[in-house]
Parts: sequence; C-alpha cells; structure tokens
Amino acid sequence: MNTYVYGYGPEGKERLIVIDLGVTFPDMEGSPGVDLIMADAAWLEANVNRIDAIFLTHGHEDHIGAMAHLWPKLKAPVYARRFTAHLAQLKMEEAGLPSDMIRIVEPRPKAVEVGPFRVQFVPVSHSIPESSSLVIDTPAGRVVHTGDFKLDGNPVVGEPFDPLEWHEIAHEGTGVKVLCCDSTNVFSHTPGRSESTLVSPLKDLIAAQKGMVVATTFASNVARLKTLAEAGRAAGRSVCLLGRAMRKMVQVAEETNVLKGFPGTLSPEDAVEVGRDKLMLIVTGSQGERRAATAQLSRGKYLGFEMKEGDTFLFSSKTIPGNERSVIRIMNALSEMGVDVVDDHGGLYHVSGHANRPDLDAVHDLLRPQILIPMHGEHRHLREHAKIAASKGIATEVATNGTMIDLTGAAPKVVEYIETGRVYLDGSVLIGALDGVVRDRIRMALNGHVLITVIVDEDDAPLGDAWVELMGLPERGKSGGDLMRIVEDELSAFLESAPDKVIRNDDKLDEALRRIARQVAMEEIGKKPEVTVVVSRLMAE
Repeated sequence: MNTYVYGYGPEGKERLIVIDLGVTFPDMEGSPGVDLIMADAAWLEANVNRIDAIFLTHGHEDHIGAMAHLWPKLKAPVYARRFTAHLAQLKMEEAGLPSDMIRIVEPRPKAVEVGPFRVQFVPVSHSIPESSSLVIDTPAGRVVHTGDFKLDGNPVVGEPFDPLEWHEIAHEGTGVKVLCCDSTNVFSHTPGRSESTLVSPLKDLIAAQKGMVVATTFASNVARLKTLAEAGRAAGRSVCLLGRAMRKMVQVAEETNVLKGFPGTLSPEDAVEVGRDKLMLIVTGSQGERRAATAQLSRGKYLGFEMKEGDTFLFSSKTIPGNERSVIRIMNALSEMGVDVVDDHGGLYHVSGHANRPDLDAVHDLLRPQILIPMHGEHRHLREHAKIAASKGIATEVATNGTMIDLTGAAPKVVEYIETGRVYLDGSVLIGALDGVVRDRIRMALNGHVLITVIVDEDDAPLGDAWVELMGLPERGKSGGDLMRIVEDELSAFLESAPDKVIRNDDKLDEALRRIARQVAMEEIGKKPEVTVVVSRLMAE
C-alpha cells in the first residue's frame, strides 16, 4: 500500500508531496469479501491544503492502485512518466473522474518544481516499463527515493539501470543526504540476474513441448510477455493473450512506445481453432486469483479452451508470500488433469524485479548517503537493511507505518507518530478496517448465524411461538434432533414464562433470546453463532 509523504517547512506548516498511492490485496482469512485495501488517508485529508503534488514512481497496483479512490480526497496535481500516467488515466476514466490533472513528465534532467521541492524522474529497471526513482532536492539536502528497482543493464523492455547517471547524482552539489531504498530482496545473497537471461531457457522449454503450452506471469511484466510470445512464435506456435489486464498492459505499452515488435497474437475466438501442438496461451492469474484465466483453466473450460493430458503449464513468476495455498491448489488441479506443471525452477524461468543484497550494497557504495531509510518489504526486511547500513556507518532508522522522521540533522530522528490504518474497498464503497463490517463477516463465517423473529401483540404478550432461521450451521445437533426446532422450542418455553418487564423491554428481550440461542447451539453443536433478533410489536388501533 505504498504511500509516502515528504514535507519541508516550519513545523505544522510544512509543504507536502505524496509519493505513490498503492493498494494491497485481501485474503479470505483476514478480509473476506473485500476487493482492495489501501492506506487510510485521514491525515492527508486533514492537511490537504498543504499538498503540492503527487508523484507516481511506476505502474504496479501496489503503487498506483488507489488513485481513483484516494485522489478525490486529495485533489493535487499528479506527475508521472508516460506509461505510468497512461495507466493512471485509465483508472480515473473508468471511475468517471477527470484525468487531465495527471501530467506527463520527461526523465532527468527535466525537473518538476513544486513548493520547496525540485523532483527529477530517474529511469531504473524493474518488472514493469518506465519505472523511476525520484531525486528530490530540498533546501535541507537531496533525497533519493528509489521506488522499486533492480540493477539490470539489459531489461528486454524498458530502460536499463545506468550507473554513470547515478554516479552524477551522487556527486552533484553536496551529494545525497538521504537514501530511501527498496528492501524487498535484502535476504537474497546472490547478485540479481537480468531479464535477458531468461530468453534462451524459455525458448528451449517451449520448443520441447508436444501438447498445448500455457504460461502465466504478472500482467504488468511486459518484458516477460514479449519473451514468452517470441519463444512461442520461435517454436512455430500461434500465441493468444488471455486476460483483460494482460491485453491492456500490452496495448498501453505499445501506445506509449515502450514496447515495440511484440509478436502478432490471435483473438481467443480464432485461437480455439488452432491445433493444440501449434498453440501457446499466455494467461493472467500467476498468483492464484480465483477469477483469473489460470484458475478458470484449472477448474475446467475457459473461453473454449481446456487443459488436457500432455499439455504444459508454466508459472514464469514468483509466488508472493500469502498466495502459496491458492497457487499450489491450482498446480495440483492441473496435475490431476495430466498437465505437466513447470515452476520457475529456482530462477531458470523467472527473475525478480527487485535488487538483491549485493546490488543494494553496490547502490549504497555508489550514492554514499548520509542517512538510509529502508522501505518496501516486511518489518524484518527493513530491519535487516538498517543493519547493513549501520555496519557501514550510515545513520539509519526503521520507519513503520505512521512514523514521521526529521531528516534535516546528521541522523534521522523520530519526531511524531501519525495515526494510520487501512481502508477497505468493499464492493463499491470505502469502509474503515475497524468499522466492524469485516469483523462481523468473519464471525458469521466462523460461527454461523441465527435469525430469531418474535411477534408481540398490543397487550405486550408474545403472539405465537418464536421462529428461527439458521445459516451456516448443521441441521442436527449431537442429540440427533432438528437444531432449528430445538432452538425454537427453548425460545418459546422462555417466552411463555418470561416476566412482563422483559417482554416490554426490547433490549432485555433481545439479550435474553440471544443468550438462549447461543447456549442451545453451544450444547448441541459446540459453537456460539452470531444471533440477530427481530421483535415486531403490534400497535393497538
């Protein structure tokens, strides 16, 4: 959910710039039914008149996915490179929002000057085209915000990492005061590998297959899509892209001229007519997303395509932590069909888009910052990166969500903690993570639900028996009886003898009925379900 804020000026009156507005994705255990998760922008909203601009480093969802949801609260001009800007504009237009406030910026030496900040976009290699680090010059010194990056001199699509340009950045003026640096692969101790090293292995793999070949990767990894498509064509196969996100990425990359020479592809309607040994599908869903093409194929037919024994399915991707179960479930389902499943084989068919530990060391030595603030990664990644910096004599600080750091001195100083949280996109509305909506949903999922309806006449007497509806609960309890009937009988028995003061008071009646239902359920099935009580009172004419 990358959302960073830099400020400069008198305390409480700093001018602000925001870097990225990202999202993360929900899981069924912690956030069932939620569509997206993003940072709670309450603090930014409270200081909206101080925000001079928003800068987008690249087009991954965890950096621009919240644009259409958070920008209406901030309404600041947005600056991005052409490819990223195009993706952000599409998001805004799909949400019915204006896209003309997104301004396309050329890379360094061009600069954007807003308030006390002078910002340059520096091309870096990553797993999506036109990724950029930001060089942020302020009256207090130079900050380098790396964004996501790797050291790749031949990324197939997009711009390489240029050490000469970074050498210039390090030696201009008084040098780099602060480096805010990607920490994702800090535990990978071998140097990162170039995207170009995958070309030959992928060609060899695809050429050796006899049945239909299907490959999945991140839709945004345009370089990998091109390599896979070229490998398929080299093997004499027609290529078809399946998945809206994948087709959109290729289209945007071609429209913005970051992708040239992408092999011709067939539509799904034409591809189904091609022989299996002459066809390659490149599909979405490398992370096990339930509605994506990969998962659909693992469950049966999808758009007329069906996996069969002797086919090959390639995962040219790394499984993001947390997605392992979904991916393995799909792999097993494919295997049961007789499909040969191939994963990344320790890097043979996939390389990361993030700098490994030796590469981070090289960047530290190249820029020689006075201060290093680790970013991108879990807490253990940030802490490990800080240890590396400290061992080199670089002042450092692990900044968790909400941490406000003074970077003007010789060492970083934590000066305040801003209350932060998460906001959920639940259907078409935004809700707070602590609003109780998802908590209640989880409790119902874990414990089931009982709906109790009681009618009370105009004389405050129960009219007939209580009736009950069960959801997510077994029909029979350990006594062998019908659970719904058992609960109804207990509730009706209570209503016959309940004191008048309870029957007349909705709160007391609700509490009593709820307690009885949960007690009976606990005795019969060992669970205390969520209970909703509806009391309908008849009014005297």
